[in-house]
Amino acid sequence: MSANPPVKRCVAYCLAHRFNIDVLARALSESSLIRLIKGALLVEENDTYSVILGYGAVVHWNVSPERQAVIHRLLLANAEQALESIEEDHFTFTYDCPVTRIVEDHIELESSDPILMFALSQGMAQSIKLASFETQALRTIENTSYIPKSLADKGRINISRREIAKIRGQLFLTKSDIIVNYDLLDIPEFFWEYPEYEDYYAIAAKYLEIAPRTEVLSKKLETIHELFEMLADEQNHRHSSRLEWIIIWLIAFEIGMTIYDKVL
Repeated sequence: MSANPPVKRCVAYCLAHRFNIDVLARALSESSLIRLIKGALLVEENDTYSVILGYGAVVHWNVSPERQAVIHRLLLANAEQALESIEEDHFTFTYDCPVTRIVEDHIELESSDPILMFALSQGMAQSIKLASFETQALRTIENTSYIPKSLADKGRINISRREIAKIRGQLFLTKSDIIVNYDLLDIPEFFWEYPEYEDYYAIAAKYLEIAPRTEVLSKKLETIHELFEMLADEQNHRHSSRLEWIIIWLIAFEIGMTIYDKVL
């Protein structure tokens, strides 16, 4: 009876908003074999692989923690908006299995084909990027949860117009950042040219529940939009009230001046 194949480790990270892939390709090519595939990098070093996506995600296959740290320093040196809180997801994997599948965070690979791993990495990278969006949206909702409560309890928001404007700006940035990058959650362009590998991507996308999680994220964006509209209404109400008081005082002043003239 043959021995069981050795179990290796696979880790997906979301480190930043975006990577400069062209600069990274030049830097990594000095020490590693790289392939630039549809805006992504496949980095090969001995029996290890790293898949680097331009939208700030990286997936390591059998890469040691020490080497991961070295690669991450290079990635972050060529990144736009490094994340305050890094997202990560851990798996194990083995080669030479009857079929490719994922069971309880263990990936069974039918071969050691690097493009097969690249295809799976597309789904894993999307999932970790989606996790970053989920965290961003949830943090924004939690940080502004006092707003609807204040309206329900007191009928108004006890913060200045300037603070309201700043919160509206933050809500808008969160929503627009996610929406602008929403197409990252579609099927990657790579599979238009290599449709024979799309089934592997689908295995990862289904296991990691990308489609239902995207729908939940849409609901969170709707909540952010409602908060944005709520603040806009409050800001407009305060502005209208201020104008009304100005008009009232002007009318009162005019009446007062009229009475004063008649008395004299």
